[in-house]
Amino acid sequence: MPARRPRIARPAAVRARTARQGGASRSEARKIDDSLPRGVLLASAWSWRLLLIGAAIAVLVFVIAQLRLIVVPVLIAVLLSALLVPLKDVLVRVHVPKWLAIVLCMLLTVAVVGGLVYLVGQQLRAEYGTLRDQTAGALESLRTWLTGPPFNLSNRQIDDGIQQITTAVQTDSQVLINGALSVGSTVGHVATGLLLTLFSTLFILIDGEGIWRWVVSVFPRRARLAADGAGRTGWTTLRSFVRVQILVASIDALGIGAGAFALGLPLAAPVAVLVFLGSFIPIVGAVVTGTLAVFIALVYKGFWFALIMLLIVLFVQQLEGHVLQPLIMGTAVKVHPLAVVLVVAAGSLVAGITGALFSVPFAAVLNAMIGYISLESWKSAPPPLMQRSPTALWQVVPAERVRRNRT
Repeated sequence: MPARRPRIARPAAVRARTARQGGASRSEARKIDDSLPRGVLLASAWSWRLLLIGAAIAVLVFVIAQLRLIVVPVLIAVLLSALLVPLKDVLVRVHVPKWLAIVLCMLLTVAVVGGLVYLVGQQLRAEYGTLRDQTAGALESLRTWLTGPPFNLSNRQIDDGIQQITTAVQTDSQVLINGALSVGSTVGHVATGLLLTLFSTLFILIDGEGIWRWVVSVFPRRARLAADGAGRTGWTTLRSFVRVQILVASIDALGIGAGAFALGLPLAAPVAVLVFLGSFIPIVGAVVTGTLAVFIALVYKGFWFALIMLLIVLFVQQLEGHVLQPLIMGTAVKVHPLAVVLVVAAGSLVAGITGALFSVPFAAVLNAMIGYISLESWKSAPPPLMQRSPTALWQVVPAERVRRNRT
Protein backbone atom coordinates (compact mmCIF):
# COMPACT_ATOMS: atom_id res chain seq x y z
CA MET A 1 0.00 0.00 0.00
CA PRO A 2 1.62 3.28 -1.04
CA ALA A 3 2.24 5.84 1.63
CA ARG A 4 0.08 8.95 1.66
CA ARG A 5 1.81 12.04 0.47
CA PRO A 6 2.19 14.64 3.21
CA ARG A 7 -0.01 17.69 2.88
CA ILE A 8 2.07 20.65 1.81
CA ALA A 9 1.10 23.80 3.64
CA ARG A 10 0.91 26.90 1.56
CA PRO A 11 3.22 29.72 2.52
CA ALA A 12 1.79 32.53 4.55
CA ALA A 13 2.34 34.95 1.68
CA VAL A 14 0.26 32.78 -0.69
CA ARG A 15 -2.54 32.51 1.85
CA ALA A 16 -2.51 36.22 2.42
CA ARG A 17 -2.61 36.93 -1.33
CA THR A 18 -5.53 34.53 -1.78
CA ALA A 19 -7.39 36.14 1.10
CA ARG A 20 -6.81 39.57 -0.39
CA GLN A 21 -8.11 38.40 -3.77
CA GLY A 22 -11.24 36.88 -2.19
CA GLY A 23 -11.82 40.01 -0.17
CA ALA A 24 -11.38 42.14 -3.25
CA SER A 25 -13.88 40.06 -5.22
CA ARG A 26 -16.39 40.30 -2.38
CA SER A 27 -15.77 44.00 -2.16
CA GLU A 28 -16.37 44.40 -5.90
CA ALA A 29 -19.62 42.41 -5.60
CA ARG A 30 -20.75 44.66 -2.75
CA LYS A 31 -19.93 47.72 -4.80
CA ILE A 32 -22.00 46.42 -7.69
CA ASP A 33 -24.91 45.65 -5.35
CA ASP A 34 -24.63 49.10 -3.80
CA SER A 35 -24.69 50.74 -7.22
CA LEU A 36 -28.00 49.05 -8.16
CA PRO A 37 -31.37 50.31 -6.97
CA ARG A 38 -33.04 48.24 -4.28
CA GLY A 39 -35.99 47.56 -6.58
CA VAL A 40 -33.70 45.99 -9.19
CA LEU A 41 -32.09 43.77 -6.56
CA LEU A 42 -35.47 42.63 -5.26
CA ALA A 43 -36.79 42.06 -8.78
CA SER A 44 -33.76 39.99 -9.77
CA ALA A 45 -33.94 37.94 -6.56
CA TRP A 46 -37.63 37.26 -7.10
CA SER A 47 -37.13 36.59 -10.82
CA TRP A 48 -34.71 33.69 -10.59
CA ARG A 49 -36.70 32.12 -7.78
CA LEU A 50 -39.94 32.42 -9.75
CA LEU A 51 -38.22 31.03 -12.85
CA LEU A 52 -37.02 28.05 -10.81
CA ILE A 53 -40.50 27.46 -9.37
CA GLY A 54 -42.05 27.79 -12.84
CA ALA A 55 -39.58 25.30 -14.29
CA ALA A 56 -40.38 22.82 -11.51
CA ILE A 57 -44.13 23.24 -12.13
CA ALA A 58 -43.63 22.81 -15.88
CA VAL A 59 -41.70 19.58 -15.34
CA LEU A 60 -44.40 18.33 -12.96
CA VAL A 61 -47.17 19.13 -15.47
CA PHE A 62 -45.18 17.40 -18.23
CA VAL A 63 -44.75 14.26 -16.13
CA ILE A 64 -48.45 14.21 -15.23
CA ALA A 65 -49.38 14.64 -18.90
CA GLN A 66 -47.20 11.70 -19.85
CA LEU A 67 -48.73 9.57 -17.10
CA ARG A 68 -52.30 10.83 -17.58
CA LEU A 69 -53.64 7.33 -18.23
CA ILE A 70 -52.60 6.49 -14.67
CA VAL A 71 -53.03 9.86 -12.94
CA VAL A 72 -56.61 10.53 -14.10
CA PRO A 73 -58.07 7.17 -12.89
CA VAL A 74 -56.29 7.59 -9.55
CA LEU A 75 -57.69 11.11 -9.16
CA ILE A 76 -61.20 9.85 -9.96
CA ALA A 77 -60.68 7.12 -7.37
CA VAL A 78 -59.71 9.74 -4.79
CA LEU A 79 -62.92 11.68 -5.52
CA LEU A 80 -65.00 8.51 -5.20
CA SER A 81 -63.19 7.58 -1.99
CA ALA A 82 -63.95 11.01 -0.53
CA LEU A 83 -67.62 10.10 -0.95
CA LEU A 84 -67.45 6.41 0.01
CA VAL A 85 -65.08 6.50 3.00
CA PRO A 86 -67.60 8.35 5.24
CA LEU A 87 -70.28 5.85 4.18
CA LYS A 88 -67.97 2.95 5.04
CA ASP A 89 -67.18 4.51 8.41
CA VAL A 90 -70.90 4.88 9.18
CA LEU A 91 -71.52 1.22 8.32
CA VAL A 92 -68.60 0.14 10.50
CA ARG A 93 -69.91 2.24 13.41
CA VAL A 94 -73.25 0.44 13.25
CA HIS A 95 -71.38 -2.88 13.67
CA VAL A 96 -71.27 -3.91 10.01
CA PRO A 97 -68.06 -5.90 9.33
CA LYS A 98 -65.46 -3.84 7.56
CA TRP A 99 -65.16 -6.19 4.59
CA LEU A 100 -68.95 -6.19 4.14
CA ALA A 101 -69.08 -2.38 4.38
CA ILE A 102 -66.44 -2.09 1.66
CA VAL A 103 -68.28 -4.58 -0.56
CA LEU A 104 -71.56 -2.69 -0.09
CA CYS A 105 -69.87 0.63 -1.00
CA MET A 106 -68.36 -0.81 -4.16
CA LEU A 107 -71.61 -2.51 -5.19
CA LEU A 108 -73.52 0.73 -4.61
CA THR A 109 -71.07 2.64 -6.81
CA VAL A 110 -71.27 0.09 -9.63
CA ALA A 111 -75.06 -0.06 -9.36
CA VAL A 112 -75.50 3.73 -9.54
CA VAL A 113 -73.11 4.19 -12.47
CA GLY A 114 -74.48 1.17 -14.31
CA GLY A 115 -78.06 2.28 -13.73
CA LEU A 116 -77.41 5.72 -15.17
CA VAL A 117 -75.65 4.27 -18.21
CA TYR A 118 -78.50 1.80 -18.77
CA LEU A 119 -81.14 4.52 -18.44
CA VAL A 120 -79.41 6.79 -20.94
CA GLY A 121 -78.78 3.94 -23.39
CA GLN A 122 -82.37 2.72 -23.24
CA GLN A 123 -83.79 6.20 -23.81
CA LEU A 124 -81.45 6.83 -26.73
CA ARG A 125 -82.34 3.53 -28.40
CA ALA A 126 -86.04 4.21 -28.00
CA GLU A 127 -85.89 7.74 -29.40
CA TYR A 128 -83.10 7.40 -31.97
CA GLY A 129 -85.30 6.92 -35.04
CA THR A 130 -87.68 9.72 -34.13
CA LEU A 131 -84.80 12.05 -33.29
CA ARG A 132 -83.16 11.31 -36.65
CA ASP A 133 -86.36 12.04 -38.59
CA GLN A 134 -87.06 15.16 -36.57
CA THR A 135 -83.53 16.40 -37.13
CA ALA A 136 -83.85 15.91 -40.88
CA GLY A 137 -87.16 17.77 -40.84
CA ALA A 138 -85.67 20.59 -38.77
CA LEU A 139 -82.79 20.96 -41.23
CA GLU A 140 -85.25 21.15 -44.11
CA SER A 141 -87.25 23.79 -42.25
CA LEU A 142 -84.02 25.70 -41.66
CA ARG A 143 -83.28 25.58 -45.40
CA THR A 144 -86.77 26.89 -46.16
CA TRP A 145 -86.35 29.67 -43.61
CA LEU A 146 -82.99 30.71 -45.05
CA THR A 147 -84.39 30.86 -48.60
CA GLY A 148 -87.17 33.20 -47.49
CA PRO A 149 -87.09 36.75 -46.15
CA PRO A 150 -85.12 38.39 -44.67
CA PHE A 151 -82.14 36.27 -45.83
CA ASN A 152 -83.43 35.28 -49.32
CA LEU A 153 -80.54 32.86 -49.87
CA SER A 154 -80.57 30.64 -52.90
CA ASN A 155 -80.25 26.89 -52.73
CA ARG A 156 -76.89 27.21 -54.46
CA GLN A 157 -75.57 29.50 -51.72
CA ILE A 158 -76.78 27.09 -49.05
CA ASP A 159 -75.18 24.17 -50.88
CA ASP A 160 -71.93 26.16 -51.18
CA GLY A 161 -71.98 26.75 -47.42
CA ILE A 162 -72.53 23.06 -46.79
CA GLN A 163 -69.69 22.29 -49.21
CA GLN A 164 -67.36 24.63 -47.33
CA ILE A 165 -68.19 22.90 -44.06
CA THR A 166 -67.59 19.53 -45.72
CA THR A 167 -64.25 20.73 -47.08
CA ALA A 168 -63.21 21.95 -43.64
CA VAL A 169 -64.01 18.53 -42.22
CA GLN A 170 -62.14 16.80 -45.02
CA THR A 171 -59.12 19.00 -44.36
CA ASP A 172 -58.82 17.29 -40.99
CA SER A 173 -59.54 13.87 -42.45
CA GLN A 174 -56.12 12.60 -41.47
CA VAL A 175 -56.93 13.34 -37.83
CA LEU A 176 -60.25 11.57 -38.20
CA ILE A 177 -58.60 8.57 -39.85
CA ASN A 178 -56.00 8.38 -37.11
CA GLY A 179 -58.76 8.56 -34.53
CA ALA A 180 -60.66 5.78 -36.27
CA LEU A 181 -57.55 3.61 -36.44
CA SER A 182 -56.92 4.13 -32.74
CA VAL A 183 -60.43 3.15 -31.64
CA GLY A 184 -59.19 -0.18 -30.35
CA SER A 185 -56.44 1.52 -28.40
CA THR A 186 -58.92 4.04 -27.00
CA VAL A 187 -61.30 1.30 -25.88
CA GLY A 188 -58.38 -0.48 -24.25
CA HIS A 189 -57.36 2.70 -22.45
CA VAL A 190 -60.92 3.26 -21.21
CA ALA A 191 -61.16 -0.31 -19.92
CA THR A 192 -57.75 -0.06 -18.26
CA GLY A 193 -58.66 3.27 -16.67
CA LEU A 194 -61.96 1.87 -15.39
CA LEU A 195 -60.26 -1.12 -13.80
CA LEU A 196 -57.54 1.07 -12.31
CA THR A 197 -60.20 3.38 -10.86
CA LEU A 198 -62.07 0.48 -9.26
CA PHE A 199 -58.92 -1.10 -7.83
CA SER A 200 -57.61 2.22 -6.51
CA THR A 201 -60.95 2.98 -4.86
CA LEU A 202 -61.06 -0.51 -3.35
CA PHE A 203 -57.60 -0.29 -1.81
CA ILE A 204 -58.19 3.23 -0.50
CA LEU A 205 -61.27 1.90 1.27
CA ILE A 206 -59.35 -1.10 2.60
CA ASP A 207 -56.15 0.60 3.79
CA GLY A 208 -56.37 4.31 3.11
CA GLU A 209 -54.67 5.28 6.36
CA GLY A 210 -51.82 2.86 5.75
CA ILE A 211 -51.25 4.35 2.30
CA TRP A 212 -51.32 7.84 3.76
CA ARG A 213 -48.82 6.91 6.49
CA TRP A 214 -46.46 5.72 3.79
CA VAL A 215 -46.90 8.98 1.87
CA VAL A 216 -46.13 10.98 5.03
CA SER A 217 -43.06 8.86 5.71
CA VAL A 218 -41.58 9.99 2.37
CA PHE A 219 -41.29 13.55 3.70
CA PRO A 220 -38.31 14.64 5.83
CA ARG A 221 -38.82 13.85 9.51
CA ARG A 222 -39.11 17.51 10.52
CA ALA A 223 -41.81 18.13 7.91
CA ARG A 224 -43.99 15.10 8.63
CA LEU A 225 -46.21 16.76 11.23
CA ALA A 226 -46.99 19.66 8.89
CA ALA A 227 -47.48 17.36 5.89
CA ASP A 228 -49.80 15.05 7.81
CA GLY A 229 -51.90 17.89 9.22
CA ALA A 230 -52.12 19.64 5.86
CA GLY A 231 -53.14 16.38 4.18
CA ARG A 232 -55.86 15.79 6.76
CA THR A 233 -57.19 19.31 6.25
CA GLY A 234 -57.15 18.89 2.47
CA TRP A 235 -58.95 15.54 2.76
CA THR A 236 -61.68 17.13 4.90
CA THR A 237 -62.09 19.90 2.34
CA LEU A 238 -62.26 17.36 -0.49
CA ARG A 239 -64.97 15.39 1.30
CA SER A 240 -66.98 18.57 1.79
CA PHE A 241 -66.50 19.50 -1.87
CA VAL A 242 -67.71 16.12 -3.15
CA ARG A 243 -70.84 16.11 -0.97
CA VAL A 244 -71.74 19.70 -1.81
CA GLN A 245 -71.01 19.24 -5.51
CA ILE A 246 -73.32 16.24 -5.67
CA LEU A 247 -76.05 18.38 -4.07
CA VAL A 248 -75.47 21.23 -6.54
CA ALA A 249 -75.36 18.84 -9.51
CA SER A 250 -78.59 17.19 -8.37
CA ILE A 251 -80.35 20.55 -8.14
CA ASP A 252 -79.12 21.52 -11.62
CA ALA A 253 -80.18 18.19 -13.11
CA LEU A 254 -83.57 18.32 -11.40
CA GLY A 255 -84.24 21.88 -12.58
CA ILE A 256 -83.28 21.38 -16.23
CA GLY A 257 -84.71 17.85 -16.39
CA ALA A 258 -88.02 18.97 -14.87
CA GLY A 259 -88.17 21.87 -17.32
CA ALA A 260 -87.60 19.54 -20.28
CA PHE A 261 -90.26 17.14 -18.96
CA ALA A 262 -92.77 19.96 -18.40
CA LEU A 263 -92.30 21.11 -22.01
CA GLY A 264 -92.97 17.57 -23.21
CA LEU A 265 -89.51 17.05 -24.67
CA PRO A 266 -88.22 13.55 -25.33
CA LEU A 267 -84.97 12.34 -23.81
CA ALA A 268 -85.64 14.29 -20.61
CA ALA A 269 -83.96 11.62 -18.46
CA PRO A 270 -80.72 11.45 -20.54
CA VAL A 271 -80.58 15.26 -20.53
CA ALA A 272 -80.91 15.29 -16.72
CA VAL A 273 -78.14 12.68 -16.37
CA LEU A 274 -75.88 14.64 -18.70
CA VAL A 275 -76.54 17.86 -16.78
CA PHE A 276 -75.76 16.04 -13.51
CA LEU A 277 -72.40 14.87 -14.85
CA GLY A 278 -71.61 18.21 -16.47
CA SER A 279 -72.40 20.12 -13.26
CA PHE A 280 -69.24 18.70 -11.70
CA ILE A 281 -67.58 21.44 -13.74
CA PRO A 282 -68.93 24.40 -11.73
CA ILE A 283 -70.56 27.48 -13.26
CA VAL A 284 -70.27 26.45 -16.93
CA GLY A 285 -70.99 22.71 -16.87
CA ALA A 286 -74.77 22.98 -16.48
CA VAL A 287 -75.03 25.60 -19.24
CA VAL A 288 -72.94 23.63 -21.74
CA THR A 289 -74.85 20.40 -21.15
CA GLY A 290 -78.16 22.27 -21.00
CA THR A 291 -77.71 23.37 -24.61
CA LEU A 292 -78.60 19.80 -25.59
CA ALA A 293 -82.06 20.36 -24.11
CA VAL A 294 -82.36 23.59 -26.08
CA PHE A 295 -81.40 21.77 -29.29
CA ILE A 296 -83.95 19.01 -28.66
CA ALA A 297 -86.64 21.62 -27.99
CA LEU A 298 -85.74 23.38 -31.23
CA VAL A 299 -85.87 20.15 -33.24
CA TYR A 300 -89.06 18.74 -31.74
CA LYS A 301 -91.11 21.76 -30.67
CA GLY A 302 -89.87 24.78 -32.57
CA PHE A 303 -88.32 28.14 -31.84
CA TRP A 304 -90.53 29.31 -28.95
CA PHE A 305 -90.15 26.09 -26.97
CA ALA A 306 -86.39 26.32 -27.52
CA LEU A 307 -86.44 29.89 -26.21
CA ILE A 308 -88.36 28.79 -23.10
CA MET A 309 -85.90 25.93 -22.56
CA LEU A 310 -83.01 28.38 -22.92
CA LEU A 311 -84.54 30.62 -20.26
CA ILE A 312 -84.88 27.61 -17.94
CA VAL A 313 -81.21 26.71 -18.45
CA LEU A 314 -80.12 30.30 -17.80
CA PHE A 315 -82.31 30.47 -14.68
CA VAL A 316 -80.69 27.30 -13.31
CA GLN A 317 -77.26 28.72 -14.10
CA GLN A 318 -78.07 31.98 -12.30
CA LEU A 319 -79.40 30.00 -9.33
CA GLU A 320 -76.15 28.05 -9.19
CA GLY A 321 -73.92 31.07 -9.70
CA HIS A 322 -75.63 33.44 -7.24
CA VAL A 323 -77.09 31.12 -4.61
CA LEU A 324 -75.63 27.61 -4.64
CA GLN A 325 -71.99 28.43 -5.33
CA PRO A 326 -71.57 31.41 -2.93
CA LEU A 327 -73.70 30.08 -0.08
CA ILE A 328 -73.23 26.31 -0.23
CA MET A 329 -70.02 25.68 -2.14
CA GLY A 330 -68.23 28.79 -0.88
CA THR A 331 -69.01 27.89 2.73
CA ALA A 332 -67.91 24.28 2.31
CA VAL A 333 -64.63 24.76 0.44
CA LYS A 334 -63.98 28.47 1.07
CA VAL A 335 -63.15 29.33 -2.53
CA HIS A 336 -64.43 32.59 -4.01
CA PRO A 337 -66.73 32.25 -7.06
CA LEU A 338 -64.31 34.37 -9.10
CA ALA A 339 -61.51 31.96 -8.21
CA VAL A 340 -63.77 29.08 -9.26
CA VAL A 341 -64.32 30.63 -12.70
CA LEU A 342 -60.61 31.38 -13.16
CA VAL A 343 -59.37 27.93 -12.14
CA VAL A 344 -62.00 26.25 -14.35
CA ALA A 345 -60.86 28.37 -17.30
CA ALA A 346 -57.19 27.66 -16.56
CA GLY A 347 -57.81 23.94 -16.12
CA SER A 348 -59.75 23.70 -19.38
CA LEU A 349 -56.97 25.52 -21.25
CA VAL A 350 -54.28 23.24 -19.82
CA ALA A 351 -56.03 19.85 -19.91
CA GLY A 352 -59.45 20.27 -21.52
CA ILE A 353 -62.43 18.61 -19.83
CA THR A 354 -60.19 16.70 -17.43
CA GLY A 355 -58.54 19.90 -16.26
CA ALA A 356 -61.90 21.63 -15.82
CA LEU A 357 -63.18 18.68 -13.78
CA PHE A 358 -60.27 18.54 -11.33
CA SER A 359 -59.36 22.23 -11.20
CA VAL A 360 -61.83 23.29 -8.49
CA PRO A 361 -61.18 20.41 -6.04
CA PHE A 362 -57.44 20.86 -6.61
CA ALA A 363 -57.67 24.59 -5.87
CA ALA A 364 -59.86 24.00 -2.81
CA VAL A 365 -57.55 21.34 -1.36
CA LEU A 366 -54.43 23.41 -2.10
CA ASN A 367 -56.00 26.48 -0.49
CA ALA A 368 -56.88 24.50 2.66
CA MET A 369 -53.42 22.94 2.91
CA ILE A 370 -51.60 26.26 2.48
CA GLY A 371 -53.87 27.87 5.08
CA TYR A 372 -53.17 25.09 7.57
CA ILE A 373 -49.40 25.32 7.12
CA SER A 374 -49.40 29.12 7.37
CA LEU A 375 -51.26 29.01 10.72
CA GLU A 376 -48.57 26.70 12.16
CA SER A 377 -51.09 25.03 14.45
CA TRP A 378 -49.40 21.69 13.78
CA LYS A 379 -46.47 22.75 15.99
CA SER A 380 -48.54 22.70 19.18
CA ALA A 381 -51.00 19.90 18.33
CA PRO A 382 -49.43 17.06 16.32
CA PRO A 383 -51.99 14.90 14.50
CA PRO A 384 -52.72 11.56 16.17
CA LEU A 385 -51.88 9.68 12.98
CA MET A 386 -48.21 10.47 13.41
CA GLN A 387 -48.12 8.62 16.71
CA ARG A 388 -48.24 5.40 14.69
CA SER A 389 -45.27 4.07 12.78
CA PRO A 390 -45.47 4.42 9.00
CA THR A 391 -46.34 1.31 7.02
CA ALA A 392 -44.49 0.42 3.85
CA LEU A 393 -46.74 0.70 0.82
CA TRP A 394 -45.49 -2.61 -0.57
CA GLN A 395 -46.02 -4.45 2.71
CA VAL A 396 -48.87 -6.95 2.21
CA VAL A 397 -49.00 -8.51 5.69
CA PRO A 398 -49.14 -5.98 8.56
CA ALA A 399 -46.08 -5.99 10.79
CA GLU A 400 -48.17 -6.67 13.94
CA ARG A 401 -49.48 -9.92 12.42
CA VAL A 402 -45.94 -10.98 11.48
CA ARG A 403 -44.73 -10.44 15.04
CA ARG A 404 -47.66 -12.38 16.49
CA ASN A 405 -46.96 -15.29 14.15
CA ARG A 406 -43.29 -15.34 15.13
CA THR A 407 -44.11 -15.44 18.85
